[in-house]
Amino acid sequence: MGQAKATVASALVREAKALNRALRPVLAQAPIHGAEFILNPADYAWPLYGRYLERYAPAQPGSLEAVFLGMNPGPWGMAQTGVPFGSPDYVRDFLQLEGEVRPPARTHPKRPIRGLESPRTEVSGQRLWGGIEACFGSPEAFFAQGFVINYCPLVFQSETGANLTPDKLPKAFMQPILDACDRWLGRALAALAPRRAIGVGRWAEKRLREVAEGAGLELEVGQILHPSPASPIANRGWLPAAREQLAALGCPWPAPKG
Repeated sequence: MGQAKATVASALVREAKALNRALRPVLAQAPIHGAEFILNPADYAWPLYGRYLERYAPAQPGSLEAVFLGMNPGPWGMAQTGVPFGSPDYVRDFLQLEGEVRPPARTHPKRPIRGLESPRTEVSGQRLWGGIEACFGSPEAFFAQGFVINYCPLVFQSETGANLTPDKLPKAFMQPILDACDRWLGRALAALAPRRAIGVGRWAEKRLREVAEGAGLELEVGQILHPSPASPIANRGWLPAAREQLAALGCPWPAPKG
């Protein structure tokens, strides 16, 4: 690993670990405000997440065209692997990452944590990483100009196991979490120094704008459609819609290969 790459990767690893430490007290609060289970895959799946940061960090700050920001983990993606949008099949077969995942002691019986051995896949992760594979062909081709991170690494689940997104939880509960995640995001963006930052969904874009403005970061901020199956537009064809939005932002992806 070159010195510049090591510097960027080291900064991301350092800040990700700092965020994990800051969020540990939150994990002890569950159940609270409808969140029966609160998990941090960036911590219990660190061997995978850390390798993702180290292996795919840009060669030098300022070299990236765009950083893509997700909101928080889904139960069958990052919750399993620690990798943003990390559907196990794409983490294993496309990103070629390996690592032990040690499930937390308390998980919902309908949402078991099995790491790369999980038989379930995540639609959002398959669409995002599948779109990247279709357009760029290899991880290296994509990561030469892009990078994917998540704003908040925490999984919030109800008593039934339903996924609770940060925007649906009480502000008083979320504010300390948002403060810690804002710090992480600002420092990650400063280390990566991309030309632009793109929220995957409206909520992520909002956090990007607030953090970039508060930190005085000079970068363009935009948004693309979230690949969630809850989105009717995404279900009609996420990749064509996202490519159209990216082209309008001045960050076009190549046409899908094959």
